[in-house]
Amino acid sequence: MSHDDATSWTVHPSDALRVGAGFRLADLDPESTPGYSGKKADGEADLRVGSDLLDPLQERLHAAAIGGSATDAVLLVIQAMDTAGKGGILRHVVGAVDPQGVQIAAFKKPTDEELAHDFLWRIQKQLPPPGKLGVFDRSHYEDVLIGRVRSLAPADEIERRYGAINDFEADVAGRGIRIVKVMLHISKDEQKARLQERLDRPDKHWKYNPGDVDERELWDDYMGAYQVVFDRTSTAAAPWHVVPANRKWYARLAVQGLLLDALEGIDPQWPAADFDVAAEKARLAAS
Repeated sequence: MSHDDATSWTVHPSDALRVGAGFRLADLDPESTPGYSGKKADGEADLRVGSDLLDPLQERLHAAAIGGSATDAVLLVIQAMDTAGKGGILRHVVGAVDPQGVQIAAFKKPTDEELAHDFLWRIQKQLPPPGKLGVFDRSHYEDVLIGRVRSLAPADEIERRYGAINDFEADVAGRGIRIVKVMLHISKDEQKARLQERLDRPDKHWKYNPGDVDERELWDDYMGAYQVVFDRTSTAAAPWHVVPANRKWYARLAVQGLLLDALEGIDPQWPAADFDVAAEKARLAAS
């Protein structure tokens, strides 16, 4: 069974959400559900179906590397404005598989040691090994998003980084790591409502960061920086997918579909036993 069997998908998410020539972020409605005709209840049901498909695929990927010689891995890169739902993707999509096969890296403000190296140095160290589903909660793209908006590096250095990213990702893909790049796209009004909820609920105060309001004041600058990222770094080896994220259920379903597509493309197989199965059955029976 493939996730394409989910009847509410009318266009595969890999096609519906992929950034192509002429893509304009400003034209994408964050409330929309591209490629999907169902409602919230349908999406939640299809997410459960997808989880039942994702888990064994990830287990096979892990087993093929641990018990065999496979070198494949998957890297999910998640970028978004604050409150867009990165945590929900980790809990409801990635959380559906065996955590032994998952490697998550959350990139915060660079340390002094990291700043002493090229911006990709710390990224390279967190790439998933064979058999792993790697997740970057924010990533090397912070260095051309915040870096550009906040002028944290000279303009010529920011310009250099786009090419460096493309070269880096082409090399990573060449090593057998399938790169799934996702931007969760929410509206400014939706972010305001989610921040308000964090302020209204004591159980969500820990999630609130006063700095998020400062970043909101630069919303248009960030949207412009994202557009440049899509124009410059959506490549055949590592295309971008922009997921409308005002509807959390849709965003989770869409990211799940993209991961399923990557794993089904790899089609990992159970490794063959490196011992005589019949002989081991006989030994066990006699023990």
